[in-house]
Parts: sequence; C-alpha cells; structure tokens
Amino acid sequence: MYKCFYCKGNMEEGFTNYMLDLDGQFIIIKNVPCHKCTQCGEVSYSGAVMAKIEKIVEVFKTTLTEVAIVEFAA
Repeated sequence: MYKCFYCKGNMEEGFTNYMLDLDGQFIIIKNVPCHKCTQCGEVSYSGAVMAKIEKIVEVFKTTLTEVAIVEFAA
C-alpha cells in the first residue's frame, strides 16, 4: 500500500476528475484512475495515466472553444 507524500496517510485506488485551465479554456477529464489519500484527500496518478491525460489534452486544446468535458476512457 502506498503512503501519502504529504501526510503519510494510506493511499487507496479510486477515480477522480482531472481539471486543467489553459489560459481561460477548461478541460475536465472524468473518471480518471488515481490513488487518493484516505486522510487528506491528496491525489496522485501513475505515469501511464499521466501519459494518457497528456494525449487527451493535446487533442482537445487545439479544438477547444471554452469548456471540454471528456471521459478518461475516450
């Protein structure tokens, strides 16, 4: 089991929403796999998840008008 970097609480597998502000344009990625601290709520992502997030952001930042909400599995 992972320990939280900030409070040393237990990290559990779960899902969260990832939000990004690109100069006033917003991308929200729903249901992103993560590890979340049961004590303070801090969230961390694996390298593979971050790589997929970066790919999603690259696709949507060129077509974004103001707000994009997408599923992680997309």
